[in-house]
Amino acid sequence: MSAPSLVKPEAVPVTRSPAKPLTFGARLRRDWPLILMCVPAMLLLAVFHYLPALGNVIAFQDYNPFAGDSPLQAFLQSEWIGFGNFQYLFETPAFWESVRNTLGITAFQLIFYFPVPIALALLLNSIMSPRLRSFVQSVVYLPHFFSWVLVVSLFQMMLGGAGLIAQTARDAGFTAPDFMTNPDTFYFLITSQAIWKDAGWGMIVFLAALAAIDPNLYEAAAADGAGRMRRFWHITLPGLRPVIVLLLILRLGDALNVGFEQFYLQREAVGRDAAEVLDTYVYFQGIGVQQWGVGAAAGLFKALVGLLLILGANKIAHRLGEQGIYSKS
Repeated sequence: MSAPSLVKPEAVPVTRSPAKPLTFGARLRRDWPLILMCVPAMLLLAVFHYLPALGNVIAFQDYNPFAGDSPLQAFLQSEWIGFGNFQYLFETPAFWESVRNTLGITAFQLIFYFPVPIALALLLNSIMSPRLRSFVQSVVYLPHFFSWVLVVSLFQMMLGGAGLIAQTARDAGFTAPDFMTNPDTFYFLITSQAIWKDAGWGMIVFLAALAAIDPNLYEAAAADGAGRMRRFWHITLPGLRPVIVLLLILRLGDALNVGFEQFYLQREAVGRDAAEVLDTYVYFQGIGVQQWGVGAAAGLFKALVGLLLILGANKIAHRLGEQGIYSKS
């Protein structure tokens, strides 16, 4: 009787067939709760963004809202003038002055405002006490919920001609400083208002990015002898860089949209030459003097420039190795 063989038979490789992609109906049955949650946001975008975008057609018309008995009749009876409104814009010095003010304010705030939420997030993240951190965070981002009317009124009571600082300076025998009506310091004024109002709210995104960094990286770096600055340079900044690049791209794309209420409230105090931006120009041209087509053309110009800036900045982000607002195909 022969002894049994000790040689193990060769393992037969198991081949698995690739999983079949789910059908549309199967994905719908699986994801319907998530789709239902997104419906209100989708309706909000459709009603307040996509449907009003159809009104950009009047940028190519000499639009007269009183031409018919309804908005549709007014649209149909208004004269088509092609690029006449754009030609009027590009030949108007006031338009280019508003563009120059808008770009100047954007560049100024990129330097003096954009880094502030990052610095606030880093400082707040260094606070060890959770209660103190929660208290400081609540106090810092509370002004975000104030209206611009209230913010400008508070600055007027502090920095205005009859404000606290001016009265204190007069009582001490000094000349009261002129902050709220000085066109030369208007950039500093609106930037300080924006920092006080929105920097705390903007730091929430960076706090979330800091919370996503693995604490083991800091412990390993400290065990290897890395100091605070080296840990900050090699761990914290690389962890924040994708968020910084993303928000910087979005800010560049929004370069021609610096706001309306803040400048409208202070336009008369400092003068049109300093406070006229594209948003106020569209308002006064489209509603103030009822040049609806010119206002729509200015708004469409602003949107197209913003789109080109977003695409260009995102292309630069891809070249620097970042994802940007969408992945490189």
